[in-house]
Amino acid sequence: MDNHGSYKSLINIWILLMFLTVVTVGAAQFDFGAWNVPIALIIASVKAGVVALHFMHLKHEDGLTWVFASYPLFLLFLLIAFTVTDMFSRVVN
Repeated sequence: MDNHGSYKSLINIWILLMFLTVVTVGAAQFDFGAWNVPIALIIASVKAGVVALHFMHLKHEDGLTWVFASYPLFLLFLLIAFTVTDMFSRVVN
């Protein structure tokens, strides 16, 4: 398999993704209160990172490609930050 990785590495990535899926299902069985969403987002982010690094081949790309790949993450961070700020400004005591 030319520069896309060996079958062994692809199988290891698949096993990691299946493990993280089991962790996701396991975490959904418990009530973590306010931490439910952050825990789910962290697990999903790790899985998305693995997919982006290996299957989108970001692992072997140059710096400019990383800038373009990171820009949407920056926008997502802004969206979440403004949403959280808005939520906390509406809390009634």
